[in-house]
Amino acid sequence: MKFEYLLFNLIVTVGPVVSQFNRQIKHISQWRLKLLTNGIVMIPYIIWDVLVTGSHWHFNKAYTLDFRLFGLPIGEWLFFITVPFGCLLVWETLSDAKLSTRLRPLRYVGTVLYIALPIGIWVFSRGKQYTGLVLCCIGLVGLTDTLLRTELLMQLKTYIYLGIVVGLILIFNGYLTARPVVLYGEAYQMGYRILTIPIEDFGYGFTLMLFNAMFYEKVFNFTLRRNNGRMA
Repeated sequence: MKFEYLLFNLIVTVGPVVSQFNRQIKHISQWRLKLLTNGIVMIPYIIWDVLVTGSHWHFNKAYTLDFRLFGLPIGEWLFFITVPFGCLLVWETLSDAKLSTRLRPLRYVGTVLYIALPIGIWVFSRGKQYTGLVLCCIGLVGLTDTLLRTELLMQLKTYIYLGIVVGLILIFNGYLTARPVVLYGEAYQMGYRILTIPIEDFGYGFTLMLFNAMFYEKVFNFTLRRNNGRMA
């Protein structure tokens, strides 16, 4: 079905819609802030997508509508909204104060991630461009956590969240690569897969969801401080 990728995104939205019947999640959902965050983070990922579609990967015309916006099917545009939005709902359910406590043994994780940036540049120069770009993004995650002072990489909550993201990648990317809706240029990646999913997709998913969580926390805290200031 040519509208299958679009249908995929509609199915993904079922989780957020159903969650609104849960009072706890509905109370903390912050839909507008989530959509703002999704919009901010999707910009560099869309640019990345536009630049590499046709080489690093391409979209199966059997499962995508013929309409393209900057070379991307509408389902791909929606992917950067529906999936991160749903994951931010998961992020908010991990609201236990103990899970948000900063753990000193984890304070160097961000610094260690910096190392992925020069390694990624080197790997990119060797022709494994998708692998290299993912490694660069991993390095930028560490840098962003430091610059925004979100300190998410020091929180147990983040690693539980990433564990859940692994499961979601296995489901969502597993579907997209098994059909396949998305086909990959093998020359641009290492060639290792978990089931039908390139190993790079896990790094891609981790960075996309972590950037969303980091910017959401920053925007949420800024909005909270502003509202408290108005009430003072």
